[in-house]
Amino acid sequence: MTSESWRGDVHQGVAAWTRQARGAQAEVGDGTRASTGRSGRRRGGAPVDTEALGPDADPESVARTILLDQLTGRARSRHELAEKLAGKGVPDDVAVRMLDRFEEIGLIDDEAFARMWISGRQSAKGLARRALAQELRRKGIADEVARDALDEVDPAEEEEAARALVRRKLRSLSRVDDVTATRRLVGMLARKGYGPGLAHAVVREELAGAGRDDEVLGDLAGDE
Repeated sequence: MTSESWRGDVHQGVAAWTRQARGAQAEVGDGTRASTGRSGRRRGGAPVDTEALGPDADPESVARTILLDQLTGRARSRHELAEKLAGKGVPDDVAVRMLDRFEEIGLIDDEAFARMWISGRQSAKGLARRALAQELRRKGIADEVARDALDEVDPAEEEEAARALVRRKLRSLSRVDDVTATRRLVGMLARKGYGPGLAHAVVREELAGAGRDDEVLGDLAGDE
């Protein structure tokens, strides 16, 4: 399997790289083999125990093992992986070299990571672009990369996600007066990253659809 045949697929990429690197890792000693580590579990179980590798271990082999461990479970941003290598004491020059190599063969791809993160968080948590941008920034994704990925978010899908959140929340607000319900719903959408204009419009329409007093929202908007 060549790198081109699995580019963008982290799981296939890790498997391919592991097969290519197995011989080099075996030369480092038992500490870098897939079956070793303090717990004795194979790769994909407990994180690599770099202390078991010993002081004579090749730093590149250590870094490679750490990166493969991190990428086996899920895709990660370059920033996340760099922090993990730094925390394990991998020299900066070695970390940069290995990160560049993993990026070159497609195992690290911040653009793909950003799109994947947005899709997953939008569908699972109903987050809007503002909240997603904050999360991507914490993941170390460059602002330009994040903007390009966020530009792909369909405004109609974002609005529908907001409506779904409001409908679910409304079920728990049946005994709450309309003023309180409105404030809670708008506040919930704000925490999810929705702007005030969209939040107020969605809550007004969903309250009306549920037979609740949609005039309350107009009064609240006038007070702001």
